[in-house]
Amino acid sequence: MKVRDKFLQLWKENVGKTSHRCLKFSTLLNLIETVTRKDFGCQTSDLTGRKNNDINTYVTNVFVVGVDNMARNKYPELTVEKILEVSQRLFLEKGYEQTTIQDIVDNLGGLTKGAVYHHFKSKEEIINALGDKMFLGNNPFNVVKEQNELNGLQKIQKAMMLNQEDSERSTLSKNMIPLLENPRILAGMIESQRKYLSPEFYKLIEEGIEDGSISTEYPKELAEILPLLELWLMPSIFPASEEELHHKVLFVKEMFERMGVPLFDDQILSMINEGINVKIN
Repeated sequence: MKVRDKFLQLWKENVGKTSHRCLKFSTLLNLIETVTRKDFGCQTSDLTGRKNNDINTYVTNVFVVGVDNMARNKYPELTVEKILEVSQRLFLEKGYEQTTIQDIVDNLGGLTKGAVYHHFKSKEEIINALGDKMFLGNNPFNVVKEQNELNGLQKIQKAMMLNQEDSERSTLSKNMIPLLENPRILAGMIESQRKYLSPEFYKLIEEGIEDGSISTEYPKELAEILPLLELWLMPSIFPASEEELHHKVLFVKEMFERMGVPLFDDQILSMINEGINVKIN
């Protein structure tokens, strides 16, 4: 017998025909006590940490969502991974705007919409979590840190190139447009850049100052502004023609050179210009 059925049977035996959604807290606690002895291997007084979270998740699923998916929620990280995996595929295939939560649910192989909303309150939260996952799973800064033959400036340049070469993330970024119509996504992007990119840039700028490849009095400020330039170069946020975008890149190049961080060599300029052509076309 499923755990949900045990709850309902116990409910009928103890409360009769009264709706289970109107149960008193003390009654629910007694029902949980009875069922958890066997199904969770503990008493309610012992429900702390992981087991307590499992119980809370289960009660939410049974009495709010109405599904018995305790087995799946026993390992919530696997559920989250599955949701992100399916969402990424759909966003890349259909585009972010064209993908609905129901589309995601329909491709989850039995998981319910309630299970999705248990982990993510909205589609915007999914795309933000996916962006974090893709960066952390393929962090270019981790690659360049181990390349001791490069100086600080060269490590930043290499990290920028590796980041641009991440085709899946670049495609996903394009499919997130229009960002201005999805302010929570835009805010999530900025938060991710502040949390992940700026600290990494700061470390490498400081390393460049130490080895002499960078000469600036503003390492922290440059580390904070550098990730934001990607947003400034997005036509969906700051409308610009192809010619205007190329001019913006030259401006950024000269600005960083004057600040003592000559990041934009011919290879990086070529890479950025190719990216501009893709965004425009």
